Amino acid sequence: MTILEHHREGRGEPLVLVHGVGSRWQVWEPVIGALAAHYEVIAVDLPGFGGSAPLPRTTVDTLTDALADFLAEQGIERPHLAGNSMGGGISLNLGARGLARSVTAFSPIFFWDTAGRVWCQQSLGRSKKLGRVLGPAMPKVLGTPAGRTAFLGLVFGKPWAVSAQVAVDTARGAVDSLGFSPALASFTDARLHDPAALAEVPVTIAWGNRDILLTYATQSRRAREVLPGARHITLAGSGHTPFYDDPEGCARVLLDWLPTLRDDVA
Repeated sequence: MTILEHHREGRGEPLVLVHGVGSRWQVWEPVIGALAAHYEVIAVDLPGFGGSAPLPRTTVDTLTDALADFLAEQGIERPHLAGNSMGGGISLNLGARGLARSVTAFSPIFFWDTAGRVWCQQSLGRSKKLGRVLGPAMPKVLGTPAGRTAFLGLVFGKPWAVSAQVAVDTARGAVDSLGFSPALASFTDARLHDPAALAEVPVTIAWGNRDILLTYATQSRRAREVLPGARHITLAGSGHTPFYDDPEGCARVLLDWLPTLRDDVA
């Protein structure tokens, strides 16, 4: 049995939220309340992240399989999927398997070139090392707007504006997650397995124009080329993980769209 720590809230059609590498389900907290007013929201910790035990071997593909197994075991059949970064890539691959009613991917992996992928891996790897070096000093460093900007600019478009507690929790989520390093290493071979199959699935790609980790200018353009039938949205002023930068805008990406799909994908 695949046991994943998860948060479940609301009633209605199931909407599963999938975090990125080094993150946890709580990254969705700024939008869960708005979403749960209309859907049954299931926000998961992938294996090796947050409160979920790691897999024997962690890659993007094994994490995808584990999430598919969890959904099947929970009786969650063809939910709406929304994912961020690695979670966006996982959601797209599950959608291509026919396991989703719709997919919404916020700044998903897979649309990099080699240089962009290496930049992502090296930048996140260095950030985890720095977090370990900071250790007990982390709350003091992240307690200032300048410290948050320096440390979390890769993931937030407005890192100075998040609370010190959110900053510390975000950093510790990456430092403490057993799945972080092997999942990040697996990016080298990770890919969108069957983009043509996504023509049968309603897909939205949303990208913050301040994303410097999976760079907006190049990777959002490549996503448009690979998935021309998807709905593509720019989140002005948001970074790689946009839910704290613009929670209302992120919620609207889903709430303005999903109700129109009920008759089409039921």
